[in-house]
Amino acid sequence: MTSTIDHPDQFHAAVVEEFNKDLNLKDIDLPEPGPNQALVKVLTSGVCHTDLHAAQGDWPIKPGLPFVPGHEGVGEVVKLGPGEHTVKIGDLVGNVWLWSACGVCEHCRTGWETLCDNAEYGGYTVDGSFGEYMLVDTRYCAHIPEGADLLEVAPILCAGVTVYKGLKMTETRPGQWVVISGVGGLGHIAVQYAVAMGMRVIAVDIADEKLELARKHGAEFTVNAREVDPGEAVAEYTGGGAHGVLVTAVHEQAFGQAIKMARKNGTIVFNGLPPGEFPAPIFEIVFKALTIRGSLVGTRQDLEEALDFYARGLIKPTVTECKLDDINTVFDDMRHGRIDGRMSIRY
Repeated sequence: MTSTIDHPDQFHAAVVEEFNKDLNLKDIDLPEPGPNQALVKVLTSGVCHTDLHAAQGDWPIKPGLPFVPGHEGVGEVVKLGPGEHTVKIGDLVGNVWLWSACGVCEHCRTGWETLCDNAEYGGYTVDGSFGEYMLVDTRYCAHIPEGADLLEVAPILCAGVTVYKGLKMTETRPGQWVVISGVGGLGHIAVQYAVAMGMRVIAVDIADEKLELARKHGAEFTVNAREVDPGEAVAEYTGGGAHGVLVTAVHEQAFGQAIKMARKNGTIVFNGLPPGEFPAPIFEIVFKALTIRGSLVGTRQDLEEALDFYARGLIKPTVTECKLDDINTVFDDMRHGRIDGRMSIRY
């Protein structure tokens, strides 16, 4: 099935043509959807710190140049490629970081499709949502809840599902303490999910305005790590430390602090991806019997659950609207920590 509406041969997009340089705003060719794919007219797109890492070429495995970043895009299906689909023309869908996976490897078969060696990643290995059109794999795309605010829901597609899965990985139960370290685009949403999941929430950051945002979203206790030792503050307030610590910050120091904030037998989960390394005090990890895990976004099931929390009104991202042509300014603000919550592009 294809759309009867004509679409332009080219569309406006923000393209990374050289790492660590401004994105080039230009017209590029409209792609044709292949099997299991849909062409989507993009209406909004969140801007994720991962997009900045991609544009800077920070990580060991770099995207191929040129490419279009963006993996929090929301839009309308306008054309379907060959094959059977679970979406139809006119549906609202979203692209996500896990753009597709093989579906047949051990990881895919055991509920760990995020670890698939043959996965494709939105805005990284496949052109993303920093443009007026994008492709999605209809087997893996997000299904946007009816009545969603399209600027608000965009960050749920990465920031939301990432922290939701990360909180699950901490194994913190309702009534137990969890620390959210870093109250940025991910962290302010993590505070909300943790509250909605029944956890007692502590937020740690170095900016008072971000800690105020955390309190607004339900954090019970906040710590400015620039002013006090967060390990001591958390241990004193909780009587021994947090059962779980979710690190969404992108500074290496936050990862070392997490070990001191966790109580004995606690679980620390890393979501943030700074380009460097962090010191790991082996004696303390062993003596406290700590578990340290990485958590990479979430599966399709995690995404469905994360969107359901939003649809029920339990999650409300703090979003500032911008335009695609603002993307280089947005990235500069992101580098310098000048963004409260999340930025969302409206097309």
